[in-house]
Amino acid sequence: MVQGFPQDFIWGASTAANQYEGGYDQGGKGLSVQDVFAYEPGGQRVETDGIEPGRHYPSHTAADGYGHTDEDMALLGELGVNGYRMSLAWTRIFPNGDDPEPNEAGLAYYDHVFDLLASHGIQPVVTMSHYEPPLALARRGGWTSPETVGLFERYARTIVERYKGKVKHWLTFNELNVSQTPFGIMTGCGLVMTPFDPRNTEQLRFMALRNMFLASARAVIAAHEIDPECRVGCMIASMLKYPLTCNPDDIRLAQATNQMGYLFAGDVQVRGRVPGYARRYFREHGIAFDLSATDEAILAAGTVDFYSLSYYATDCVGTDPDAARARGNMSAGLKNPYLKESEYGWQIDAVGLRVLLNQLWDRYQVPLLIVENGLGAHDTLEVEADGTRHVDDDYRIAYLQAHIDQLREAVADGVGVFGYLPWTAFDVVALSTGTMGKRYGLVYVDLDDEGNGTLERTPKKSYWWYRDLIGNGAEL
Repeated sequence: MVQGFPQDFIWGASTAANQYEGGYDQGGKGLSVQDVFAYEPGGQRVETDGIEPGRHYPSHTAADGYGHTDEDMALLGELGVNGYRMSLAWTRIFPNGDDPEPNEAGLAYYDHVFDLLASHGIQPVVTMSHYEPPLALARRGGWTSPETVGLFERYARTIVERYKGKVKHWLTFNELNVSQTPFGIMTGCGLVMTPFDPRNTEQLRFMALRNMFLASARAVIAAHEIDPECRVGCMIASMLKYPLTCNPDDIRLAQATNQMGYLFAGDVQVRGRVPGYARRYFREHGIAFDLSATDEAILAAGTVDFYSLSYYATDCVGTDPDAARARGNMSAGLKNPYLKESEYGWQIDAVGLRVLLNQLWDRYQVPLLIVENGLGAHDTLEVEADGTRHVDDDYRIAYLQAHIDQLREAVADGVGVFGYLPWTAFDVVALSTGTMGKRYGLVYVDLDDEGNGTLERTPKKSYWWYRDLIGNGAEL
């Protein structure tokens, strides 16, 4: 047992199907929205109308987890984790989203994954949909279409029934709150358009989010009905903003930004209703967010059992128009002069994790689970004369250690956190860049941005450090 943590604490690591699995056309899998993101030199991503010959699509191979399943699950076993956060590819189960019957080959694949995990004493934490709606549904309106709500419930019922007894912890949607941002229009809302498309309006995104809230609630209700022993959680991207100064206007701006940025999604999924501050926001911004009495009853009945989250960084908001902006490629905030940055400009704030966990626990009083936390960096694979391979990622160890230290403090504060599953177990295609070069993994995967490499796995220094932390229970 790691000192300062409960005996049954889940120590794990995470991946996501669309960034890790590959095998985009194997085993009867259909195309997801991610499968039409093509890579262009310079690290740019463009969406294409179908698969265009001669282009490189990172998700098609990703880390080839589909082809390395046995090896990778064995590496997790050697790591010593007791939990693995993963996702199912919706299009492995229903290739087009509306197929009359599920794809047995896809169902059998995940049976194999779960059986391997069980053989290593690892419990899966499974996301039903992680940024990869079926492309066929996206072309019919994605999550703006009420049809998608019913199709998702059918998918949820299919997988919970199939994996009853194998999966105890489910998450409905990954980072649901990202769907309301311009960046989430394709990954979350499942609409084939860019963040800069003039059709990408706030009204459109909130229309999609409304339907996703209903789909999540219906999935929770179905899962509890099918398997009363399972637990279903939400998954929210932490977008914690600090006020830049103690100016009351900055403090109020931070409060309002946090409310609509990440608390709104949690309030609906944990408390089962749309809060007053959100209703006011919709009124003042001319956004229709209509819910019938039946819809409201579904939200109230389909509340989650626990709250899971991703946490990477924080930034600031303020009223000073000349304040310096943070340069992180996913940031929309201001630079915090007290924080250091990663090489990608993400502000490293371990204390912020403790701040956030205390806030969420005070607000919701439901168990909390960290399913993403990590550092993206350009790692270097070193090969010695005798063939020994190693990756010395001390910067990642420092990041993870600092956050685990603050997690320990949050547990001492009385916060009900029951697991820590950092991002990622293996190098994957980074969501923010669409490339393999921005690496998060504990295990190095030999593949570059253009798709060249052997796919050989090499545990990094952070892998061995994390194994020692878990195995020795040391105050590392």
